[in-house]
Amino acid sequence: MSVLEKLTSEEAIQLENEYGAHNYHPLPVVLSRGEGVYVWDVEGKKYYDFLSAYSAVNQGHCHPRIVNALINQAKTLTLTSRAFYNDMLGKYEKFAAEYFGFDKLLPMNTGAEAVETAIKIARKWAYEKKGIAEHEAQIIVCENNFHGRTTTIISFSNDEDARKNFGPYTPGFIKIPYDNTAALEKALKENKNIAGFLVEPIQGEAGVYVPSEGYLAKAAALCKEHNVLFMADEIQTGIARTGKLLAIDHENVIPDMLILGKALSGGAYPISAVLANNSIMEVIKPGQHGSTFGGNPIAAAVAMEALSVINDEHLAENADKLGELFRSKLNEYIADSAIVKLVRGKGLLNAIVINDNEDSSTAWDICVALKENGLLAKPTHGNIIRFAPPLVMNEAQLLECVSIIIKTLKTFE
Repeated sequence: MSVLEKLTSEEAIQLENEYGAHNYHPLPVVLSRGEGVYVWDVEGKKYYDFLSAYSAVNQGHCHPRIVNALINQAKTLTLTSRAFYNDMLGKYEKFAAEYFGFDKLLPMNTGAEAVETAIKIARKWAYEKKGIAEHEAQIIVCENNFHGRTTTIISFSNDEDARKNFGPYTPGFIKIPYDNTAALEKALKENKNIAGFLVEPIQGEAGVYVPSEGYLAKAAALCKEHNVLFMADEIQTGIARTGKLLAIDHENVIPDMLILGKALSGGAYPISAVLANNSIMEVIKPGQHGSTFGGNPIAAAVAMEALSVINDEHLAENADKLGELFRSKLNEYIADSAIVKLVRGKGLLNAIVINDNEDSSTAWDICVALKENGLLAKPTHGNIIRFAPPLVMNEAQLLECVSIIIKTLKTFE
């Protein structure tokens, strides 16, 4: 089969089913092109993208500045490994460190790799700086978290689909309820071997759970009081998604470690990073952590352009404004709806909760109907539908999408 051969949607789905591992359950749509807030399937039908590749495409599909940065660098130098210096990595490290206000950046590729990196740094810091006995360090995490699917990360997951039959699990984690500073304070007081607190500022995969106002600031203060690293996983919530550059900026929190991925590349390339100040990052020495592709020249060029687009196009401000409008319009509809319980979110990271149980197919059926009406979204946890369009969306487009969503929901009332 030629790579240039045109496939129908049915043929493309059949190929994946036959030759690919069945580790995903995609919506039945086969996409072949994207531009801005739109994607097109192989038959040419146009859709609004209301998932943004789980917030990786904040800058919109195929943003010309980001694509050009990728192409230009790919023509010059793609990979050296870290055995040698390259002329792009230092520029990127300086750019991103200053952009987010940290001393240093450690580059990796995927979000899960960045979380693993942060865990390793926190443990090493605990042994070498805090004085915890080796192998005794604990990291506090939250129930219903989603930080990735590596063996270590699923060890502290509540998702049985992600965990079952993948053990033995990695020890060293304490789970507490999310949005509960009393539970955090209790865990910190009862255990002197805590290295860090790993938290999503908004729990995205769990269903866009926004914590109570003041939760993040109080949690950060407790960590500081107990000499524990506050580790903010902003892989999904960062890079302007919630109406600020970072979700923690809503509470003026400065984390000890910042974990980034997804929109760090605008969806053009796998790029992730951990940022921290010298007193933390200096525990990592040559040979103790790395990646063949981490910090490659293409990633460096793409990330700098992706971050520049966020600033130049005022995408955080746009997300804040459109998010308020989206929730306002949906709340007007929900007031008299039997099928939707509520809408919640911040900026352009939102979700609606369907009035049905998690085991029902209603949310999936609504997403299939949305697809037919020209808008792509995906359920999470059975009865929740997440809505996260590219941040380059304008008000007219958002209102059209709201109309599509409401029209679709009415058929399920």
